[in-house]
Amino acid sequence: MSTATVAARSAFDAAALDTILSGTAGPAWASDLRRTALERLTALGLPDRRDENWMRTDLRLFKPQAWGPRPAPAPATPPPEGLLASAILSRDLAAESYADFEAGGAAVGPGRLAGRFASLDGHVVRCELDAALAARGVVFGAADELLAAHGAALRPHWFQVIDPSCDWFAAMHAAFHAASAVLYVPPGVRIADPLHVVAGISDGGVDTSHVLVVLGEGAEATVLTETAGGGSAGGPGGFHCGGTEIVVGKGAMLRMVNLQNWNTGVWHFARQKAVVHASGRLQWTLGALGSRLSQVAQDVALVGRGGSAQVNGVMFTEGRQHLVYNTLQHHEAADCRSDLLYKGALQGRSRLVWRGMIKVDKAAQKTDGYQRNDNLMLSNDARADSIPGLEIEADDVRCTHGATSGRVDAEQIFYARARGLSADEAARLVVAGFFQQVFDRITIPQVREALARAIGGRIHRIA
Repeated sequence: MSTATVAARSAFDAAALDTILSGTAGPAWASDLRRTALERLTALGLPDRRDENWMRTDLRLFKPQAWGPRPAPAPATPPPEGLLASAILSRDLAAESYADFEAGGAAVGPGRLAGRFASLDGHVVRCELDAALAARGVVFGAADELLAAHGAALRPHWFQVIDPSCDWFAAMHAAFHAASAVLYVPPGVRIADPLHVVAGISDGGVDTSHVLVVLGEGAEATVLTETAGGGSAGGPGGFHCGGTEIVVGKGAMLRMVNLQNWNTGVWHFARQKAVVHASGRLQWTLGALGSRLSQVAQDVALVGRGGSAQVNGVMFTEGRQHLVYNTLQHHEAADCRSDLLYKGALQGRSRLVWRGMIKVDKAAQKTDGYQRNDNLMLSNDARADSIPGLEIEADDVRCTHGATSGRVDAEQIFYARARGLSADEAARLVVAGFFQQVFDRITIPQVREALARAIGGRIHRIA
């Protein structure tokens, strides 16, 4: 019998939701959204391979009943400095600024942060915002508290951008999200320094965090989100089921970064969607380096005339990792531009799947849409699947796509080794050159450097 016809059993049930609601400060309307999602969840099974987005994902080893919400740690428990500091941006950004926040001063230099938010196993452990920004109306922090205090600004967007009932994972996340973060930037406010959000999982832990970013008309911000921890493949591992909602207002500018760096025992499921209004601009950078299995949907909807989105993806897999990313560039309004570039490198017996679609509505004349996926095979046993697609209803558009997969040129390795480099150094040089095109598109130096360093540390000599 298909798993789609049998409700999946797990510890995420009505009793668990009642426990969450009894301890939350969220408003009644947010609790109602959770209960509606739970009703949907109880009727759903895990997705199966009849769904195009899931047909290349094997969930037979994923056991929903093995996971459930974790109780909050005792108040006296110290923050997990080592775990959160293991996030790949920590050297360039977090360590300096976090120490400065604790000292009570304003950070200076390249590590300056406008705010920071950290969670572990679904519980908030840190939350700070620059006082000067708070005085200008910027809202940043834990969702449960801010939804109650700023419902007028946040309610129209909270679980309204992504579909909370499209499958079991989306419904579970909508019902049981925890340690979620919210950023609201009022119209005309420009934040010069980035805000940092990091989610951690201890071995065997669970993270269901949600991120909502809303920029008012003419606002500007940079948001860096990343993950860390979760245990090794041989241990209990971890489970992440998350969501990201982004609203870029008219004439606003957002630089958004999502770095997925779970350990190789983590099951990773996420839905991410941005809505870009008229003349809004979005630069969205995704880094996918960790997890045991990832199944991610990343959508951009251009809903206002003249909106633009640049999507950058950097992916590196090794061992038996299996990562699936489904992207959608949905042009709903005229005169919009979207540009997606995903690059992946694969080692060991790992597999990467990218399925991309540019959809152009009938009203979206003068669309300029582009998508490209390139994969570099670093072993004979790795596999990459690239599936680009176009669905066009307008008649005055320019839409193109392309995909390539290939092995490293042996002559490049020989050339590098002939000049004194070791086999590993030669491999790192070739891979760095492969990713340079997408690195050049990333305007945040700390992100470029952290991704390059993280990938370089994983490369072995090419088989």
